[in-house]
Amino acid sequence: MGTASNKSEVFQWLVNNRQSVRAYKPDMVEKDKIDRIVEAGRIAPSACNAQPWKFIVVDDPELKNKIADATSNRVIGINHFTKQAPVHIVVVLESANFNSNFGSLMKDKNLPLIDIGITTAQMCLQATAEGLGTCILGWFNERTIKKLLDIPKSKRVILVITLGYAANDELREKKRKTTDEVVSINKY
Repeated sequence: MGTASNKSEVFQWLVNNRQSVRAYKPDMVEKDKIDRIVEAGRIAPSACNAQPWKFIVVDDPELKNKIADATSNRVIGINHFTKQAPVHIVVVLESANFNSNFGSLMKDKNLPLIDIGITTAQMCLQATAEGLGTCILGWFNERTIKKLLDIPKSKRVILVITLGYAANDELREKKRKTTDEVVSINKY
């Protein structure tokens, strides 16, 4: 990728162009792209190197549609788009190691959930680099998904990522708080 400044520009492009995609083309996603996306998640940093995750790639159309049904809710009108996405990545919370769990307890922070957020962000940025769109879902019927995918009852499904080619490549204006609202220097 060249010089450090070029790498910085590439990364800035990725973070500026990643957006939640809620309309997908029916085109299948190439396996090598999926492999690179889950690899980006696999190598993500985690507290005490706990790596408390497992990714289940769902690309079988029939099973994917059942997962999509478990992510949408017609009553409150959310996630109607999920059947359009040709791939879903189900993010399962695995047991963290002793040090991560101890740190979570001592510092009153759920480090494994923070780790899940980090790995999910890395997968979404890799998907953007691959020319794909994603949407991170936290609203779904966990019991149904666990049953469909034979996930043990002791495990938790934390997030589902929809993945595919965006039906519209237009970059929406990001609605974010100003820098002054979220950044301070040397004090709150």
